[in-house]
Amino acid sequence: MDSSSSLSSHIWRYHVFPSFHGPDVRKGFLSHLHYHFASKGITTFNDEKIDKGQTIGPELVQAIRESRVSIVLLSKKYASSSWCLDELVEILNCEEDDRQVVVTIFYDVDPSDVRKQEGDFGSAFEKTCQGKSEEVKQRWSKALAHVATIAGEHSLNWANEADMIQKIATDVSNKLNLTPSRDFEGMVGLEAHLTKLDSLLCLECDDVKMIGIWGPAGIGKTTIARALHNQLSSSFPFICFMGNLRGIFKSLMGVDDYDSKLCLQNQLLSKILNQKDMRVHHLGAIKEWLQDKRVLIVIDDVDDLEQLEVLAKEQSWFGYGSRIIVTTKDKKILKEHGINDIYHVDFPSKKEALEILCLSAFKQSSPWDGFEELAKKVAEFCGNLPLGLSVVGSSLHGESKHQWELQLYRLETCLDRKIEQVLRLGYDRLLKKDQSLFLHIAFFFNNEIVDHTLADKSLVHVSINGRIVMHYLLQQLGRQIVLEQSNEPGRRQFLVEVEEIRDVLENETGTGSVEGISFDMSKIRELSMSKRAFERMRNLKYLRFYNGNVSLLEDMEYLPRVVLLHWDSYPRKSLPPTFQPERLVELHMPMSNLEKLWGGIQPLANLKKIDLGYSRKLMELPNLSKATNLETLELIRCNSLVEVPSSISNLHKLKKLKTSWCIKLQVIPTNINLASLAVVDMNNCSRLRSFPDISSNIKTLNITNTKIEDVPPSIVGRWLCLDFLFIGSKSLKRLSHVPESVKKLDLRNSDIQRIPDCVIGLRHLVDLIVENCKKLESIPALSPLLESLNANDCISLKRVCCPFHNPIKVLTFYNCLKLDEEARKRIIQQRVVGYICLPGKKVPAEFTHKAAGNSITIPLDLGGEGTFSASSRFKACLLLSPIRDYRILTITCHLRSKGGLQLNSISNVARLPTDMSPRALSEHLFIFDGDLFDEQNIGHEVDVTMKEILFEFSCWYNDDKIIECGVKLLTEEAESNSSSIKLNHLENVRSR
Repeated sequence: MDSSSSLSSHIWRYHVFPSFHGPDVRKGFLSHLHYHFASKGITTFNDEKIDKGQTIGPELVQAIRESRVSIVLLSKKYASSSWCLDELVEILNCEEDDRQVVVTIFYDVDPSDVRKQEGDFGSAFEKTCQGKSEEVKQRWSKALAHVATIAGEHSLNWANEADMIQKIATDVSNKLNLTPSRDFEGMVGLEAHLTKLDSLLCLECDDVKMIGIWGPAGIGKTTIARALHNQLSSSFPFICFMGNLRGIFKSLMGVDDYDSKLCLQNQLLSKILNQKDMRVHHLGAIKEWLQDKRVLIVIDDVDDLEQLEVLAKEQSWFGYGSRIIVTTKDKKILKEHGINDIYHVDFPSKKEALEILCLSAFKQSSPWDGFEELAKKVAEFCGNLPLGLSVVGSSLHGESKHQWELQLYRLETCLDRKIEQVLRLGYDRLLKKDQSLFLHIAFFFNNEIVDHTLADKSLVHVSINGRIVMHYLLQQLGRQIVLEQSNEPGRRQFLVEVEEIRDVLENETGTGSVEGISFDMSKIRELSMSKRAFERMRNLKYLRFYNGNVSLLEDMEYLPRVVLLHWDSYPRKSLPPTFQPERLVELHMPMSNLEKLWGGIQPLANLKKIDLGYSRKLMELPNLSKATNLETLELIRCNSLVEVPSSISNLHKLKKLKTSWCIKLQVIPTNINLASLAVVDMNNCSRLRSFPDISSNIKTLNITNTKIEDVPPSIVGRWLCLDFLFIGSKSLKRLSHVPESVKKLDLRNSDIQRIPDCVIGLRHLVDLIVENCKKLESIPALSPLLESLNANDCISLKRVCCPFHNPIKVLTFYNCLKLDEEARKRIIQQRVVGYICLPGKKVPAEFTHKAAGNSITIPLDLGGEGTFSASSRFKACLLLSPIRDYRILTITCHLRSKGGLQLNSISNVARLPTDMSPRALSEHLFIFDGDLFDEQNIGHEVDVTMKEILFEFSCWYNDDKIIECGVKLLTEEAESNSSSIKLNHLENVRSR
């Protein structure tokens, strides 16, 4: 049996058994060592109550055998005690049986004197041996000789005895921790958390550091902190975990504020100094006791800044190298306390969440057979919250599929009690106004507005695009809170349950308590709503009808002065004549039957967004001159709309104007300059003839497929912000002017025969699209910054000026069957970082390794081709059969060694023409390049014995489309020569 096995299976009563000569060390050295052991929670055998005779009794023998570590403290008079010598023999027997760790301390004695029994130590030994048998003497002598060879601490080597004692205590603590705690085994994702925290802790630094662990309730902050405490405890002489701080603070409520603070400090000092009778009399006690000590303190579940101020006000309270770890749901507390090293505990991945659920439900890391889909759905409803996953998983342990399905239904409608208790703590700590905000987000504004108050308190998350995201279980908490407001739905703050909403609207039972209704119409077949349904809901602010339609047999008589009006497929021709929109902030009425909204000039100072998209009967917009804060106006596919009213001239905060596919739109205002307008989308307004010169600050303008024939010269010097111009259409036969700032130009479907001079001169042009310009015959040299050229379906195109100045990302000539040989040759030789596509019948000769089908094996003995290295690259060419049915082409290349080891994997996604003509289709070449080895693997040694590489190519929908493949290895020499050739060619082009 090995040592670790026997140690782990043995029953231990003590951590340490000390063997020592009392008069030498008991009152001094040993007492200090015991103190340090106690501070680390190390249990030491105490022999003071044992009657001492000439030989050790059975009680002492048992104590030795039931201790994990024996410390042999060898002093000058150690060998003067037969008791000590008998202890030593028993200790070494235990060591020999692999049941015990032995630690030696040579206190004012030379190890060689112990080994040889010489000097004062030897004299004491000889005296003890008098009258003893030779057998006993030899047994003792052999034990002393052996113990002297065990490496240990020598007091003669230490200038400071206190430092030596501290090191011994730490070493023993580490030896006791050789068998790691299993409390955190199987914790999904824990290792990754601890690794990330390690970099924040910076343990090699001697400064005092305070670290925050921040995240929502139930995410696992306390578990992570406990695991971290367990991992680091052996490295610190003084440790303390202050758990359940919120509970401690609550238990002290009613106690004098000063006394409660003293009580908190008393608890911390009692724990860290291991003194049960500790008494604190002033609030400077922690600094007094700990300012010269290296401590590890975890302060868990802080929900009030005052708690931190009491327990760890300043770094100066603690000795060099100390680490203070604070867990909280409220990031603001950490920031206000000056803690900037904050670890945010994020939600586990879907895979990790499923594993957490399965460990609780199935006691294994994956679902039982037949439970896979149910487990995934339950994990999704738990929103990846570890607490929810564990609680729900435990409740489903051993249950049938039917019970799992019932639990899914319960998760949709209510919260588990344990989960609610934990999540509600964060809500209860909020101020009244923030509680109100929480409920508003839970019911109406999830994924919409941003408010960092709740984000800092871990009740919501701000996504990378700046939107608020509230966890599903927190939304359920919000709904539970509102449900408790009244047994009558019409007297609650918010309504979301469809049957309750139906009852309130059909029976007119709403009251002034109702502030919001969110009605998912897809969950109900029909609704007979009274025209006075909203009459008693005078405080209604948010009205949302979505995912369906509701029939109104007659116009409503009353609609409250709502802030948000979102009504999909609104069935009537206009809003009620009594409707007053002065409080309206957002108006969403897509797919409505509206012909108009309201008449006259209304006060609209609060209105920020209007969306009337797909309202095909809408014939006119109201006067918007008072909507001075309007930011977005969306009128997509309003097929009956003829005019954008001149009243928009007052909308200087308008950022987006979208009227795409308004096929009757003809009139837009002129001689206006909207200060904030950045995006104008009027594509496919097929009757529009006038250029929308309505702002000099537009960054994106889309007027494709309109009747606009050119860009007016007057805008060129004024439009200095335009980045993206989409202007292609059959009406565009020439282009005389383009603002110099344009980076992306889309001329697709135009009747131009040549690239206009104004385009050739665009110095900032990065992306040019001339797709389906069927009369275009040539493409000259373009901007040196060009990265992408789309000339697909340019069926008359013959000449292309290549190479381009830089490695280009995308170069496509799909269906350009008239390209001449010189153009084809230059295109194929062009270096790209993405891909090239052009017509072709066979893989060109420059691809020296060719094979039929979709794979090829290439020997790495390059011969005259150059040298091969880990940084070598390749260029590949695929011959593809005609592609008729797909708009997106995905080509993947897998590189493997002969033994099957994957060296790299490269994918390219190509967009094919949107108007492909089957009779024009032909075989095409798809060309791209890449690294032989994945960058992540370059750090490893390249196998110099590798003789060949297998290239496997695939189309995601059909590998049979690949007729032939070719590869050229781009050695360093070849790439250098290629660069020189390109530079020479560019110089020739410029000189011409």
